[in-house]
Amino acid sequence: MGNASSIEPTKTVFLDIDGKKEKIMFSRHCGSRDIHDLIAHAAGVSRYAEISLRDSTGAFVSLNPTMPINTQSSPYKVTSKEPSPTTGDGEVFTQVLSQVASQFNKVFKVEEMKTDIATRLSALERKMELEGLKAVEIEKCKRDISDIKDQIWNAQKKFVDFNRLSSLSDERKISLKRDVPSYPKYTLSQETIEYLKQPTFDIWHWEPNEMLSLLEHMFHELGLVAEFNINPITLKRFFLCVQENYRNNPFHNFRHCFCVTQMMYGMIHLCHLWEVMTREDLGILMTACVCHDLDHPGYNNTYQINARTELAIRYNDISPLENHHCAVAFKILSNPECNIFANVDKDTFKRIRAGITMLILATDMARHGEIMDNFKMKLEPEFDYKNKDSLDTLKMVLIKCCDISNEVRPMEVSEPWVDCLLEEYFNQSDREKMEGLPVAPFMDRDKVTKPTAQIGFIKFVLIPMFETVAKLFPVIDSTMVEPLRIARDRYEDMKEKNSMPPPPSQNNKKKTVTEK
Repeated sequence: MGNASSIEPTKTVFLDIDGKKEKIMFSRHCGSRDIHDLIAHAAGVSRYAEISLRDSTGAFVSLNPTMPINTQSSPYKVTSKEPSPTTGDGEVFTQVLSQVASQFNKVFKVEEMKTDIATRLSALERKMELEGLKAVEIEKCKRDISDIKDQIWNAQKKFVDFNRLSSLSDERKISLKRDVPSYPKYTLSQETIEYLKQPTFDIWHWEPNEMLSLLEHMFHELGLVAEFNINPITLKRFFLCVQENYRNNPFHNFRHCFCVTQMMYGMIHLCHLWEVMTREDLGILMTACVCHDLDHPGYNNTYQINARTELAIRYNDISPLENHHCAVAFKILSNPECNIFANVDKDTFKRIRAGITMLILATDMARHGEIMDNFKMKLEPEFDYKNKDSLDTLKMVLIKCCDISNEVRPMEVSEPWVDCLLEEYFNQSDREKMEGLPVAPFMDRDKVTKPTAQIGFIKFVLIPMFETVAKLFPVIDSTMVEPLRIARDRYEDMKEKNSMPPPPSQNNKKKTVTEK
């Protein structure tokens, strides 16, 4: 049991709010923003209102934990001012951001923190070495050390990594932060409608709200809205909530989600998949693409497992990220405002849930060989579209194709994705080096180049996979496999040019002649 001295001290301040006497209590560990929000609540105004205090002499009092205490007979006069309706969202956002930045600036004083952290780290390590700690205590120390390393990493990057500040857990409640209509109704030209069905579609020319409208169009055009009796407003809310739950990673972000979904839409039209699948199957394929990387943290499964993260522990090192993406997807669908399958019967929803889960889990590249071997067996002697197991395997291969299909697209569309992926890889390998974890050579900025990153992947993963699918749908050979061969040759030429020694400069030539 704790003693009285362990109770956190509090301060009491008396307020006069429009003639009404109020009392607030706060800890000395509270920040200025916490006190501001507390007074705003007491005053019945929004947390974005401007709050000022004056003492009995009319002097302004600073809103911070060190503010002087007063008495009930001499309360601080509270004045509040709400942001005017004409105040732009940007101004309110800037105001809030500056307050947040101020708080973080106090927390992340890098040099002071590094000294403090080094001391704590040294003490913990000595404690582990010198004392005969029990197993539970040792594990607690290891977690403490991991947390300290986390702080060092963020301090060395010299910015606050908001992705790491939020706990990566699929138990948190997911709700929509904004409601429709938050983006205008876009009228798509016939040219765009047809272009959207092509694997050559350039996804870089579209803003986030435009991508939301294009996703809506795909679901309407494929007949999925009618098939599942989806409320159009619910569909909008679903896509908005999905967009909000993709992180701002270099590669695994909402644009990647759109990219994969658009490629699936293109393959559905290219291969006339409605002739061999039900509309329910098409809906499962499209929804799985939309949700397949939800809340991706930018660090892959290998990192999760080696760093023993919460997700790796939760899912026993078995596809931790893919399991998390599934969990977040169905958290979104559990919100009635976003549940696009609210109007289907229980048996249908059970099939949809099983199908989406199966497809998202299939995107774990650790299962690539297993899935492809299974698919090749289903092709011999003839593929049976009426067999559920065969059809499920085909759907898994299709989402895998779409997930890693960037090199199918024209060079000007695909090459920026390589830069994005390498940036994410380098972020991870830098962190792994700092934490003493194993580093994959293809992620190490000191070992990998753009051509070396792509050549092997195209030759040994992409081309064999798309060639296998082309046995079932021959049209894929000219539209998808051939662009992959071109991309392979281009990167091989790039590698050869990069490995050639630079030609001697004119200055060197002149110097050589003179020396002779």
